[in-house]
Amino acid sequence: MYRALHDLIAIQAGQHPDRTALVHKAEALSYGDTWEEAQRLAAGLQALGLTRGQRVAVFLEKRFETVLAIYAASAAGGVFVPVNPVLRPLQVAHILNDCAVTVLITSAERLDALGDLLENCPSLQSIVVAGSTSSRTAAAPQLVSWQELMATPAASLRLAHPLDGDMGAILYTSGSTGHPKGVVLSHRNLLVGAESVSQYLENDPSDRILSVLPLSFDAGLSQILTAARSGACCILLNYLLPREMPRVCAREKVTGLTGVPPLWFQLLNLDWPEDAAQSLRYFANTGGHLPRPAVMRLREIFPKAAPYLMYGLTEAFRSTYLDPREVDRRPDSMGKAIPNAEILVVREDGSPVDAGEVGELVHRGPLVSLGYWNDPERTAERFRPAPGQPAGLTLPEIAVWSGDLVRRDEDGFLYFVGRRDDMIKTSGYRVSPTEIEEVVFASGLVDEVAAIGLPHETLGQAIVLLVKPKDGAGADKDALLAVCRQQLPAYMLPHQIEERQGLYRNPNGKIDRKRHARELSVAAQESQYD
Repeated sequence: MYRALHDLIAIQAGQHPDRTALVHKAEALSYGDTWEEAQRLAAGLQALGLTRGQRVAVFLEKRFETVLAIYAASAAGGVFVPVNPVLRPLQVAHILNDCAVTVLITSAERLDALGDLLENCPSLQSIVVAGSTSSRTAAAPQLVSWQELMATPAASLRLAHPLDGDMGAILYTSGSTGHPKGVVLSHRNLLVGAESVSQYLENDPSDRILSVLPLSFDAGLSQILTAARSGACCILLNYLLPREMPRVCAREKVTGLTGVPPLWFQLLNLDWPEDAAQSLRYFANTGGHLPRPAVMRLREIFPKAAPYLMYGLTEAFRSTYLDPREVDRRPDSMGKAIPNAEILVVREDGSPVDAGEVGELVHRGPLVSLGYWNDPERTAERFRPAPGQPAGLTLPEIAVWSGDLVRRDEDGFLYFVGRRDDMIKTSGYRVSPTEIEEVVFASGLVDEVAAIGLPHETLGQAIVLLVKPKDGAGADKDALLAVCRQQLPAYMLPHQIEERQGLYRNPNGKIDRKRHARELSVAAQESQYD
């Protein structure tokens, strides 16, 4: 019975210990070895003092240690917190502090980059360093090598047996206030998600799934868990250059590949040898709309692969997919609800919309997460009673109100329309404009700033920065870009900086991003005809 996250590996190890679970570069781990090493790591975490419900953050590129930490944290009774490896030190420190991380697993290079910021993380008790030794000399928190931790006998592990409703992981995604918010996922959320996705993708032990998306991204974590749920092999890849992909797919005979639009656009123009393309059984898109010509081109490259067009939100892990048999007829659709989920489209009063009418997407079912960590206000805004429940129900079921505007056609298929809020969707990430604006304003180079998302053919949205320079001087765009590069990950960098004498404000005195977005959109359309 699957009840806890680590059961995904433990059950496979008990039934098929010699089957390959993970591949990284030229090395492989069987399910039996993966579970054995996860148990030793879990025992080591307990030896460090980790107790039930405490958070274990992993700030590493994708490697065996990163995946082992997922299952070890669960087996030890802790909660796994994957930190996107592209985040800057201040963002990492915010996450460590926000959810009061007890143990940090990272590399020497990443630890040195964090520097003195960790001194302001009072909950952090231990740092586990994978690979080479760190130059860090501070007495606290204690420094432990990966090898030292893995020397702990697996037999000393007091295996945790959490309820499936207990916390299993916290995934951080951009928040509307400018700071990343932690989405709390239960063991049930993660297990149901793995079962549902593996069901509609028809995964089985013969699959070889390429994990190319970050594990801090719900779709990236899903690749790991889906592979384990179906007994498949998962190939770990830290994506750097597009040309790597065909070589890896050919060498590993990859059967399943999930990406986001910017990745697919890069792959479209590569030469795919027959041995790289022929093994692919399916390709899946998430994190934004993939235009019809791109879908058609991918089908030409991968003639044997079924296309799955998916939609998800971190607050509910996965939500919809388009059946491959419908792609020719409805290539712009998000599809319908995944197994074991219900997707509602409602008006502001919660009543269901008519066919063709735009409404908010509401997700109900066992994939709905436990809300935002330590943020009751934003949790109350997004997690509300599901519409259409019986009036006599004393404790109503809570659903997640996505903030995404969609329409449903007469056959029940969904189509994305836009967002209720100002969040920017770029390169598969939801980006907070406030987070960018705070960094730029703190530079002292501007009096006012607004970050706007504009439609972009390959990125989904491109980030445009509108600035009012300091003291009427001209905008130093190079200096502004340098500040952004220093403090923000690449996917948050502005693609364009425009100078303004002042920024529009709404009746509440806040910068009116929507008005600026409309004005920029009109200007972009007019420039096409000049």
